[in-house]
Amino acid sequence: MAKETHTFETICAAIKAHRFAPVYLLTGEEPYFIDRISDLLIDNVLTDDVRVFDQQILYGTDTAVTDIFNAARQFPSMMSERRLIVVREAQEVKKLELLANYVTKPLESTVLVINYKYKKNESDKLRTFVAAVKKNGIVFESKKLRDYQMPEFIRNALKIRAVDADAKAIAMLAEHLGSDLTLLYKELDKLVIALSNSNIKRITPEIVEANVGISKDYNSYELTNAISIKNALKAHRIALYFDLNYKGQATTMLLPVLFNYFSNLLMCHYEKDRSENTIMKLLGFHHPLQTTDYKAGLQRFSAKKVFDIIHEIRLADARSKGIGATANVSNIDIMKELLYKIMH
Repeated sequence: MAKETHTFETICAAIKAHRFAPVYLLTGEEPYFIDRISDLLIDNVLTDDVRVFDQQILYGTDTAVTDIFNAARQFPSMMSERRLIVVREAQEVKKLELLANYVTKPLESTVLVINYKYKKNESDKLRTFVAAVKKNGIVFESKKLRDYQMPEFIRNALKIRAVDADAKAIAMLAEHLGSDLTLLYKELDKLVIALSNSNIKRITPEIVEANVGISKDYNSYELTNAISIKNALKAHRIALYFDLNYKGQATTMLLPVLFNYFSNLLMCHYEKDRSENTIMKLLGFHHPLQTTDYKAGLQRFSAKKVFDIIHEIRLADARSKGIGATANVSNIDIMKELLYKIMH
């Protein structure tokens, strides 16, 4: 097969069209995409009437390379065109690199799926095996998404479902669900169903609050809004809400939000053109509403003040981790002091 980079979307599309590769190596730190591709192959490679004869699921904890090799080299039954061999937990298979002998010349009637989760392909021998798969099959690396990538990921996931959402609603979902993709897709499906049962065509904060259980008034999106207009009372209430509802983790959850906001605000300060379109392009935003807090912040915080605030955020982060902290000072006290310094 031609050497190319295979994405989750292109692999799934090919499988649904019944264009199968003889070997799939699904590897990486994010298990969600690996499981989805593997399950999709199980659903599409074989029909129900032949699955009992031509499908074999192996588990790495009790499987040897010879077991995989022998299973893959078998021909399908007379009723089927293919065999499907799925190796789960392949990272536990000893000397998996020896399978390169099979991958170099795989049986065209076999679809071999190797789920190699969590671990990286570090050894030279394993890299040789990966190179062999690339020549004759498909290698897909499932990378763990970072928190800052989640809003855009959620937006695209909804776009595929032909659903639009408010920027605030997306921010609420990203903050509450983090990078747990299994939970994320479950909640997105719930929201899509909620929309289909109503006359509303767009996911709003109110719909998120009603169906996912996230407060539309007490979240990081509202915190940056309160800070941008120097609403100290609202900012403190949100900090207290996080402290009470997230087991004293106000600093852990909110300091990165504040650092991101003021770092972006500093970038805006050093931009000569501070128009809405320029801010959107500079910060990678997709909706004018996302610039509101930055336009307000530019009016209320000078570049020097923003620089000082970033310094205070770093000090607060260090104190929350026990560096230079006074004895018996709680995280919420650190957060309150930081908010006071931001507002004054």
